[in-house]
Amino acid sequence: MYVCSCFGVTEQQVRKHADEGACTPRQIASACKAGTDCGGCVRRIQALLGRGDCPRRDLLDQKQGSVAGPAIGAAPVGAGTSPDIRLSDAA
Repeated sequence: MYVCSCFGVTEQQVRKHADEGACTPRQIASACKAGTDCGGCVRRIQALLGRGDCPRRDLLDQKQGSVAGPAIGAAPVGAGTSPDIRLSDAA
């Protein structure tokens, strides 16, 4: 069955690229152009790839989960900043 009508990419082709290491719709697009024209197939590509099926993605998720809180010594948001200025106020 076709996933991408714009470039004639099938589910089988998407799965083949995923088996070869493509973990994201962007990587699938690099391999076969699927998802780069109208974008209507991107959600289907995401569904075919599934969440967490890629070892590299698992590593990225673990790495992002280990980063918590603001940087040491960082000022809280809004501390020592000027008041909000609206575009309508600045003229």
